[in-house]
Amino acid sequence: MVENVLRLKSSWEFFKDTHLPIVLYGTGNGADRVLDEFERLNIKISGIIASDSFVRKRVFRGFEVKSLSQAESIFGEFVIALCFGSQLESVIENIVNVSKRHALLVPCVPVYGNEIFNRKYIEKNAQSLEKVYGILYDKKSGEVFENFLKFQLTGELKFLFESETDKHEAFENILKLGDNEAYLDLGAYRGDTVDEFLKYTDGKYKSIVALEPDEKSFKKLSERLEGIKNSVALQKGIWDGTGTVRFTGKGGRNNHTGSDGVSVEVTTVDKIAEDYDISYIKADTEGCEYKMLCAAEKTLIKSKPKLNIAAYHKTEDIMRLVLKINEINPEYKIYLRHHRYIPCWDLNLYCI
Repeated sequence: MVENVLRLKSSWEFFKDTHLPIVLYGTGNGADRVLDEFERLNIKISGIIASDSFVRKRVFRGFEVKSLSQAESIFGEFVIALCFGSQLESVIENIVNVSKRHALLVPCVPVYGNEIFNRKYIEKNAQSLEKVYGILYDKKSGEVFENFLKFQLTGELKFLFESETDKHEAFENILKLGDNEAYLDLGAYRGDTVDEFLKYTDGKYKSIVALEPDEKSFKKLSERLEGIKNSVALQKGIWDGTGTVRFTGKGGRNNHTGSDGVSVEVTTVDKIAEDYDISYIKADTEGCEYKMLCAAEKTLIKSKPKLNIAAYHKTEDIMRLVLKINEINPEYKIYLRHHRYIPCWDLNLYCI
């Protein structure tokens, strides 16, 4: 399987070899990271564009931000490096339309961490990637995994779209939540995944324990849980030990660990399991998923809760999360699904 992936040309190789002007589409953190890697590879860009509503009169990394039509009038034919993410259908439709007018690739950089997914990375981890491919439980998971690798390497949208599924399929065909679930929501944000849980259990469950480290989001979460039976909100982060950890970022979904920021109490799954029953865990913890698993061994062995774990925050997550779950409890059937999103975010492991 890995050999098939390595036959393809990487996005980095494409941009390095092209003789056409390179235009970045996007001006956020993703664009910063792509530009940093371009500079390391000595890839020169000719301009930066943004969607019409984000153009305004501003400069990003020394380039005046222009609209697509302005870039077309200046450069004529050019290639695009897409550097932002979205799950909004209107935005995805616009990206697809742009890709019909210009060659468009998504050079993949991690949300967190420094490891870049490129040819060297695949070659270095080929054995582990093949092992993960063998562990994944069903044919669909294998297809998702192979297309994920192809997309991460090439940045071609066709690989991203070929194996995506609706989240409903995972809940209905894999997780199959019952009416007596004890739900542990790690990274509960403002309660949107609590709402998801209530939807798929039809409001019938045993208990809900929701963790959120960010103060503003925790306040909204607490308000959301008011009046919801057998529920508790904890302003804590999840970790591989107890104590305090600094969380930095803009809060909410971007809240992550760092050397500065606010000191937040952290705990472990095994510690929570001492006080609460757990039959289903959702973990979307901005890069802390592996640390979460490292201190969940007792729970995953004793109770074997159903798992719904984000697998896209760090480049290495798609390998190490699968291998860790399999190491802790080989009885788990591990499924991989990708839901509608550009780039390959909302890539989740569903384990039963």
